[in-house]
Amino acid sequence: MEYTVQKLGQLAGISARTLRYYDEIGLLKPTRINSSGYRIYGATEVDRLQQILFYRELGVNLESIKEIMTSPTFDGTQALRDHRDKLLEKRLQLDALINNMDKSIKQTERKISMTDKEKFEGFKQKLVDDNEKKYGKEIRKKYGEDTVNASNVKIKGMTEEEYAKIQKLEEQMFMNLKAAMETGNPAGEQAQKAADLHKQWLCFYWDQYSKEAHEGLAEMYVSDERFTAYYDKVQSGATEFLRDVIVIYTKS
Repeated sequence: MEYTVQKLGQLAGISARTLRYYDEIGLLKPTRINSSGYRIYGATEVDRLQQILFYRELGVNLESIKEIMTSPTFDGTQALRDHRDKLLEKRLQLDALINNMDKSIKQTERKISMTDKEKFEGFKQKLVDDNEKKYGKEIRKKYGEDTVNASNVKIKGMTEEEYAKIQKLEEQMFMNLKAAMETGNPAGEQAQKAADLHKQWLCFYWDQYSKEAHEGLAEMYVSDERFTAYYDKVQSGATEFLRDVIVIYTKS
């Protein structure tokens, strides 16, 4: 079956303007232009649009989607399997949060009692799942299955106070890192305070701390663009500066 821009937009639940934009950037070209000048889409384009919308639902930007789908090694069937796995992970996260919400509602209605630990179960599970999704492959390869599994268990067992403290530590670490960058001195007091806060933050995740592992992690931050993007949100170059700070810290 073939569709015009309007008909395909209605079918997919997106605007005709979006489809035209996908055409303009080379992400989704129509199969042909008819004699009246209308874009016409066939079965191949319908399947491609489905893939695009799956990626969009998972938060992938259009530039990355285009790169993935135009790769010579792109496998549509395998991509669908990957989408399914990711959606199942997302459903588990949502189910945990919905369960948390249901319990909280019942507690406010005085139908049940809810422990402080239960109040944060969904959020902690999401933290674990997000970390696995972003960095699981690399950290499991670097530190081993047992270490990562133990860290996940530790996260899920956090109390409300511990969960709040880990967020506060990270916030303080970034504040000190930014201030230290203004001095340009990785060995300075504020820089080394940032390294110590980073260590404290790590100890909520790791069963055992070692200077060698801390330094190795800092090197991985620099070599992996995902980590670099996370730490460079302070300002450009923050990841490399933090690496230098941690190297000095672990050598002292």
